[in-house]
Amino acid sequence: GREQKITIQAGTGLSPEEIEQMKRDAEAHAEDDRQRREGVEVRNQADSLAYTAEKTMSEAGDKIPADVRADIDARVKEIRDALASDDASAETLKGATEALAEALQKAGSAVYGEGAEGAGVGAETATPGGEGEGGDEEDGAEEGTVEGEYREV
Repeated sequence: GREQKITIQAGTGLSPEEIEQMKRDAEAHAEDDRQRREGVEVRNQADSLAYTAEKTMSEAGDKIPADVRADIDARVKEIRDALASDDASAETLKGATEALAEALQKAGSAVYGEGAEGAGVGAETATPGGEGEGGDEEDGAEEGTVEGEYREV
């Protein structure tokens, strides 16, 4: 048959000087890379929070007071405008994101504050009912229920 040979040679084609130059370039641009990464992360967080706010607004419906709803809408618009502009700074986006987060907290406390007040009333009502149910079981024991012990054989 035929003979096949594969020869593998180590060699990247880069001289040691070129490798050192690339390392120096990477170190020189490390700060730029870090700032760019931070900017991208801030943009992603802002976009994510804006989406969350829009989703929360649509799901909560009328549970959010009109003034809080208007504040959230304004904050979302501010973030969307900043994201549309490529020259928006990371600090601008951070400030807008923090303002939107605070507005969403107000909305959450408005929505869940009402729920907590309603639950508080329900909890107070349920507690006496729970005691009443325990009383019913005791009355049931007097009405023909026999308590007994058993043993497994």
